Amino acid sequence: MVAISVATCQFAVSEDVSANLRDVVGQLRTARRRGADVAHFPEGALSGYAGCDFGSFDGFDWEGLRSATRHVLDVARELGIWVVLGSVHRLGDDIEPHNSLYVIDDRGRIVDRYDKRFCSGDAEGRTGDLAHYSPGDHGSAWEIKGVMCGALICYDYRFPELHREYAKRGVRLLFHSFHTGNAAPERVAAIGAAIGPEHERFNPAATFTYPGITMPAAMTAVAASNHMWISCPHSSAPESLWPAFFVRADGVRVGQLRRDEPGVLMSTVDTEEGLYDSTAPWRHRALAGRLRSGTPVDHPRSTDRTSL
Repeated sequence: MVAISVATCQFAVSEDVSANLRDVVGQLRTARRRGADVAHFPEGALSGYAGCDFGSFDGFDWEGLRSATRHVLDVARELGIWVVLGSVHRLGDDIEPHNSLYVIDDRGRIVDRYDKRFCSGDAEGRTGDLAHYSPGDHGSAWEIKGVMCGALICYDYRFPELHREYAKRGVRLLFHSFHTGNAAPERVAAIGAAIGPEHERFNPAATFTYPGITMPAAMTAVAASNHMWISCPHSSAPESLWPAFFVRADGVRVGQLRRDEPGVLMSTVDTEEGLYDSTAPWRHRALAGRLRSGTPVDHPRSTDRTSL
């Protein structure tokens, strides 16, 4: 059996790197004590999330963040645990940094870095993520205990092409970090009003917001259609729009934390477990661009699409 124990971690991410570091290290120790092979943290977990936890990178303590990151590397090496850590990657004084996930192995080494590819915002880069971050240009895939893993960040979930790209690369376990914490109650209410209160009963969700409705549903669909386990950590800074959770490869949610509360969710990935997978016979064909099952027929009534 190829099994990986995953700790999906949630705490109130803030602009205070020192406070974030304490929470990351504390949850790393909890995760390892509970048998985790890998601990997974939210978007911006160590650095905080620009535009949400703080206004901009003006005056940001880059050396403090670098020191905090080194400390996480040391703890990973001490505990012998993999870490997928949300943070920010500095590029230079004249260019916006990347919104990143550092992939740290159980020897305390950075073995890869995923940079958020679809940053939210307008085409001119004046709003959303693009006002603070430079988008990435690559996927990141690596192995833990022989299982191929991949990484995405928050708004990336709106683009299923990214999930299919990973499926083509053989990714079975996806680390998808999120952060929609620190949402003002007035903003949450305004989003719900824009959706239409009359539709709330048809869209059960942790919060009646667009991401509260669509993001968990998207992760269910991604898991089931790609037969991929997905870890979804989140900031618990009130008000957060949903709690951290974990989805099995058959699209079944197998664990969830409490919204707005810190916690560590333990889940097991067993790639040999006999899970339901209705797309298995034809997924390889779809990934190759052959968008049908079975054998096509050669018949005039098949090719004639305008007659009864």
